[in-house]
Amino acid sequence: MSGADTPQSARGSLPRVVAASLIGTTIEWYDYFLYGTSAALVFGKLFFPHSDPLTGTLLSFLTYAIGFAARPIGALVFGHFGDRVGRKKLLVVSLLLMGGSTTLIGCLPTYDSIGVAAPVLLTALRLVQGFALGGEWGGAVLLVSEHGDARRRGFWASWPQGGAPAGNLLAAGVLSLLTGLQSEATFLAWGWRVPFLLSAVLVGVGLWIRLAVDESPLFKAALAKAEQRGKVEQPPLVGVLRHHWREVLVAMGARMAENISYYVMTTFVLAYAVSHVHFPKQTALNAVLIASAIQFALIPLFGALSDRVGRKPVYLVGAVGVGVWAFVFFGLVDTRSFGSLVLAVTVGLVFHSAMYAPQAAFFSELFATRMRYSGASIGAQFASVAAGAPAPLIATALLKDYGSSTPISVYVAIAAVITVLAVLCGRETRGNDLAEVEGEEEGEEGQGVGSAIVGKAATA
Repeated sequence: MSGADTPQSARGSLPRVVAASLIGTTIEWYDYFLYGTSAALVFGKLFFPHSDPLTGTLLSFLTYAIGFAARPIGALVFGHFGDRVGRKKLLVVSLLLMGGSTTLIGCLPTYDSIGVAAPVLLTALRLVQGFALGGEWGGAVLLVSEHGDARRRGFWASWPQGGAPAGNLLAAGVLSLLTGLQSEATFLAWGWRVPFLLSAVLVGVGLWIRLAVDESPLFKAALAKAEQRGKVEQPPLVGVLRHHWREVLVAMGARMAENISYYVMTTFVLAYAVSHVHFPKQTALNAVLIASAIQFALIPLFGALSDRVGRKPVYLVGAVGVGVWAFVFFGLVDTRSFGSLVLAVTVGLVFHSAMYAPQAAFFSELFATRMRYSGASIGAQFASVAAGAPAPLIATALLKDYGSSTPISVYVAIAAVITVLAVLCGRETRGNDLAEVEGEEEGEEGQGVGSAIVGKAATA
């Protein structure tokens, strides 16, 4: 069965699968970004009240960064079982874990109530969030990629990527509404809890939608073929490390600029704009809100463009663009103009979209079916530990040490160089056949399946 010959029933269910993946990822990213936004604006005061404002923000971002440490663990666990038992079951588990931990954050007592136990509990729940998100991304994009065909895979697979700006939009929107309606004292007393408790309702909606979709037809075909062979299969992780290690490195390098620029330009910028430039909280949130709405509309357009010109050209434009824009970004924020702040974040997210949109199809096309969940998740989430996890923390530390945004711009530019090199070292994957389920042990005879697939695409 080729990617172009996906059964009609699977093709007919594609819009429903896309909707389920988009809504599910939106809810999970809402939960995750809600923490990051709150870390920038309120957690320093509530959980680290005896520090100066910038140090409190630094400590708050440290708990934020710790959540990334659990994402590779989530990638390993969810990837293993997702490649063994299916994508859908694991996506349900990830949604429950994320929603439960987020709701519990909304119930946490603060430092003034229970002392040091408050930030400890906050950190523990952040670890659960990271573990859940580490398994969510790979399953969501693969469920869409494996239902569609090669011709428009970039477009369809980009929709779950839209869950990131949609989740950020939702998180920033709820917080912006609350800060606009409540006084500072009321918001710090109880208002900040409302968005976290709202997660329980959103998870219920997400589960109802996600349970209604079918398992990936490619995964079911691969599983049936494996059962026919009757051989004892090696763990997916072993297969990835033996046959796909080059692809994992390409994916990790490709994530550096995408991940670092995003968290600097959407999370750290809130703390920078409020504490350093003295924008009102609601003004800073509104800027991210507007930019995220625009990014949500752009992602499927860049995904479609990658179907026409290739994954690599679109990705490279985004990486180079974000590296250059980093030096313009803070100058615009420093003007203390709301219009300039919106422009800075929006253009940054335009370049980010050029990387993020084709990423789902690009990473999916690098790996064989019974190793795809593990390979894509490992490549994406292990990179997040070095990229997105410390990004706001490093940016805050650089600002504190140098009193200038220039070192932060250099930091983003270095990440852009790494991503450009990684993408250039990779092979163009547009048009790869995801139904390449046979011969997944070919690597034992010399060449990994991922390399064979990539080679076919390069010569097509």
